[in-house]
Amino acid sequence: MVYQIRIQSHLDPRWTDWFAGSSIMLEKNGTTLMTGPVVDQAALHGLLKKVRDLGLPLLSVMRVASGQADVPDAR
Repeated sequence: MVYQIRIQSHLDPRWTDWFAGSSIMLEKNGTTLMTGPVVDQAALHGLLKKVRDLGLPLLSVMRVASGQADVPDAR
């Protein structure tokens, strides 16, 4: 399964290693989009816990088909 997690504000580059396995894209609108494989629900909750621990507002979590993972969200 591949998930896209969008958070408010840009994630500082020093945190990229903490989200290993996910690509991190800083978007022009000031949000960060993380895209990557998640093996199960426990792993997803682990990623969301990391977002919470950073104190960044969570905007969305979306499961995407692996072929669509690199397509930007049309908002």
